[in-house]
Amino acid sequence: MNNLPLSADLIAEANARALPALEDDYFALARKLERAGIAIDAVKDRVAAFAVAIPTWGAGRGGTRFARFPMPGEPTSIHEKLEDCAVINQLCRITPRVSPHFPWDKVSDYAALREEAESLGLGFDAVNSNTFQDQPGQPHSYATGSLSSTHEATRRQAIEHNIECIEIGRQLGSRDLTVWVGDGTNLPGQQDLARSLDRYLDAASQVYAALPDGWRMLLEHKLFEPAFYSSVISDWGSSILAAQELGPKAKCLIDLGHHAPNVNIEQIVARLHRFGKLGGFHFNDSKYGDDDLDSGSINPHQLFLVFNELVEAERNPRDGFDPAYMIDQSHNVTDPVESMLSSAEAIAQCFAKACLVDREALRAAQEGNDTMMAFQALRRAYTIDVSPVLAMARLEAGGAIDVLDTYRQSRWRERKAQERKASGLGAGIV
Repeated sequence: MNNLPLSADLIAEANARALPALEDDYFALARKLERAGIAIDAVKDRVAAFAVAIPTWGAGRGGTRFARFPMPGEPTSIHEKLEDCAVINQLCRITPRVSPHFPWDKVSDYAALREEAESLGLGFDAVNSNTFQDQPGQPHSYATGSLSSTHEATRRQAIEHNIECIEIGRQLGSRDLTVWVGDGTNLPGQQDLARSLDRYLDAASQVYAALPDGWRMLLEHKLFEPAFYSSVISDWGSSILAAQELGPKAKCLIDLGHHAPNVNIEQIVARLHRFGKLGGFHFNDSKYGDDDLDSGSINPHQLFLVFNELVEAERNPRDGFDPAYMIDQSHNVTDPVESMLSSAEAIAQCFAKACLVDREALRAAQEGNDTMMAFQALRRAYTIDVSPVLAMARLEAGGAIDVLDTYRQSRWRERKAQERKASGLGAGIV
């Protein structure tokens, strides 16, 4: 780790100015938590051990279905994406892994790419395949499906791409393959709904068979888009049935935006964990549908409730507990670095608050059918401002007390705007 992008002196100077206020807030919170029998340093240690991956595609501007509006200095290659991801981790210290997407991030030498990431203080998380978008020179189109296509040659192409992603991930040091397909229909009668699932399962089983020892295949479901009438893997029920049929290496991945309105996502977490199929999360937020908004920007309480179930699952691991956490957002009007710094903070806050829940009081209220006191056990933890805990954990790990202020002081985006070639206009979500 010898190629960090931001000046250590810059971070140290910003921290020196912010430290007195942080110490006041931290020790005041310590006294408050001590009255409840909670040691603040123990909570800080849990936060320091928490990590969430960031996606390479999240380092650039996304877009709507109609247009994309680039910003100066955004990355145009995997190498520049890694630079921006290193900035995020250098400041917040809880995003040490990067999730790449292929063929978007394809290079000729993956051993060199792994070394480059390590020099920036980064490792690689799950690799993501892309069979929802045609690429230049691609022999067969995914317009009417990929792993579930009615055309055998198209299915074979999708299978081979996923197996290629596994091999790339092996070279990068990953151990997870995330598979999301846009397969489905837009009009009733377009396809036989049962046979399309059969084709998906047959193709997915061939990808599954190529997984190395210790690897997982994370199945991501999505209610709609681009298949607006039916999606092959549309909900957690379809996902868990597919994962159960594929085998023990297949797990379910929950994207917080991929659900019908008002779905009880925290209950889905509990159900998947109960059956040993909880594979991971893509964190974002949603107002209307799959908006890919910044995590915690719309419904932070739901994010807290999700983490409450995750902490419960960690305490009662059943068949194991090792979820892959990743931010998955589309930054249409903000600086992507700022959005991911803000989201990492929101995610860590909800994790920390879930760690503060009085589990004994909660369990006693639940067993006694004391509805109000069970709710209050959660509400008491949720209303605590844990930002001093997060800031102190960052400080001790070499990060920034105030991540956004320090980032802006670095003038990273302005400097990159002078160095990087401009990214192009475009249509569609990145």
